[in-house]
Amino acid sequence: MASTSPVPETYSATQDKITAPYGSWKSPLTADVVSGASKRLGGTAVDGHGRLIWLESRPTEAGRGVLVKEPAKAGDEPSDITPKEYAVRTTAQEYGGGAFRIFGDTVIFSNYKDQRLYKHSIDSKDSSPLPITPDYGEPLVSYADGIFDPRFNRYVTVREDRRQDALNSTTEIVAIGLNGQNIQEPKVLVSGSDFYAFPRMDPRGERMAWIEWHHPNMPWDKAELWVGYISENGDVYKRVCVAGFDPTIVESPTEPKWSSKGELFFVTDRKNRFWNLHKWIESNNEVLAIYSLDAEFSRPLWVFGINSYEIIQSHGEKNLIACSYRQNGRSYLGILDDFGHSLSLLDIPFTDIDNITLGNDCLFVEGASGVQPSSVAKVTLDDHKLKAVDFKVVWSSSPDTLKYKSYFSLPELIEFPTEVPGQKAYAYYYPPSNPIYQASPEEKPPLLVKSHGGPTSEARGILNLSIQYWTSRGWAFVDVNYGGSTGYGREFRERLLGRWGIVDVNDCCSCATFLVGSGKADEKRLCITGGSAGGYTTLAALAFRDTFKAGASLYGVADLSMLRAETHKFESRYIDNLVESEKDYYEKSPINFVDKFSCPIILFQGLEDKVVPPDQARKIYKALKENGLPVALVEYEGEQHGFRKAENIKFTLEQQMVFFARVVGHFDVADEIIPIKIDNFD
Repeated sequence: MASTSPVPETYSATQDKITAPYGSWKSPLTADVVSGASKRLGGTAVDGHGRLIWLESRPTEAGRGVLVKEPAKAGDEPSDITPKEYAVRTTAQEYGGGAFRIFGDTVIFSNYKDQRLYKHSIDSKDSSPLPITPDYGEPLVSYADGIFDPRFNRYVTVREDRRQDALNSTTEIVAIGLNGQNIQEPKVLVSGSDFYAFPRMDPRGERMAWIEWHHPNMPWDKAELWVGYISENGDVYKRVCVAGFDPTIVESPTEPKWSSKGELFFVTDRKNRFWNLHKWIESNNEVLAIYSLDAEFSRPLWVFGINSYEIIQSHGEKNLIACSYRQNGRSYLGILDDFGHSLSLLDIPFTDIDNITLGNDCLFVEGASGVQPSSVAKVTLDDHKLKAVDFKVVWSSSPDTLKYKSYFSLPELIEFPTEVPGQKAYAYYYPPSNPIYQASPEEKPPLLVKSHGGPTSEARGILNLSIQYWTSRGWAFVDVNYGGSTGYGREFRERLLGRWGIVDVNDCCSCATFLVGSGKADEKRLCITGGSAGGYTTLAALAFRDTFKAGASLYGVADLSMLRAETHKFESRYIDNLVESEKDYYEKSPINFVDKFSCPIILFQGLEDKVVPPDQARKIYKALKENGLPVALVEYEGEQHGFRKAENIKFTLEQQMVFFARVVGHFDVADEIIPIKIDNFD
């Protein structure tokens, strides 16, 4: 191992660079910096005083979710709302989201340990959260995506009940009374479908909109938007299907929202096969497109609580809608006039946008860019609500990152040919970047290809210190949006139907080959990594192709049949549409073809993972070990699907780095990392 003398955070451009092999460069972006810096954002809201409230997950507190309040005075520190003995997080559908809701100075939140809902005062420092849902003895009932219903003084929310069957839970929309001290069993308002999301009350409490979908569809495949009419006793006495009922139209409506005048807006992909904004005409149950664009105005419903647009003004026949959309690999923020059918773009530094929250004469925008980590910015609008006059970051996942700016590798959006003639796929390429080091002109860098999870998801070109960890040490890195990824419309998304394990694998291999052909990567040092579904793509690429020389699978799928049998309800029928036949369940499972693996693999697995149970990793590890291949398995107590604890995030990064360096790198890493034992290698 090389020595680890301190590395400066900044470096003068006039100093001569040190020539050293790719992968061996020293960097101040250590695994400690990466694992401790990145807090996760779990949503934003505004209280009765117009102050921003956000939910952050802290790796340094074992991933505990904490609600934090914006300070009343500029310059003061934000203050925690959530008492230390509580953690805000729901396990509904395993991926959670929508774990809290603000109404005036009251917050209702889901507590991670017992999964009960609690009511808590935002402003009172001495008050304790009060439970509002029953204690069932175990955390087997979860709630998400709730909304206040002032008409009946109740909280309307999605409930997932796993008491009867953990793998086949019952999902319903229920109402929870907020009147008295006695905790009552929630009242069921809507039931009978496999899944529900987005219960949303109109301003008068007379109608409720919601999204529902049924097996075997995922919400982005086919869903339905319903409106229910509320009786005097608070029940849904009549309902009408607004979108998704016509068998000749395949669509996936999402994000319903009422204007202050009681008009219903939502996003769907019914005509141009992109998620665009629409409006319901109640009088004749007609749906009108507000603005058509080959761009995505929403994203797949993996988590509850997505909020891609806000109705900021309603006058006469006109509504002004702040919205974000993705087109050609980047996000845009705009103001849409539904009467004039016009869209005015707002000029802000973010190139990637998630959720939008309406404030007082401003928008709170969750976003990022190639030089800006995941952040929340306050975007102040002019009097006409058509221009941004101020942009100020009020929360950052990694507030100290800018001091490492000279080490950042900026993402380059690339388009590369796939194995299908005339068809393209996309990726973000990050070249090696370090102000102190350079490699010899004859050397090409090792390349780490990342296959994102989902697989119905998207790689985003934003500042991610986990990527910069690699590039600042002399690795090239590419984050692939293979066929089946989101952000490019339904046609691109459906390339993966019946072809999971083929299209994604081919595209990752094609991307690596393209970069080798472009002189940007060393063909002999191509590695691949991925988590969850990305772990499956990694294992499938290593089993069925010979492009890569080593791989890392993080809580990845090895056995498709086992996944179908053991995974949670939300995804239990997901792969029915991704895998073409029963025969393919066997033939596309890497575990059944261990004799085809020919290169080293390292596996990382959380022992409490209910999405991809630990047996998957153990099964592939045992088979590869018996087959004589270099292999290592790391298991984490207390981790689920994705690692939240700082020490485990750090260990995973470091062990991937040193594993690849040892088995294919031909270099020594600069960091002092004690490598774990590699079976059939050490």
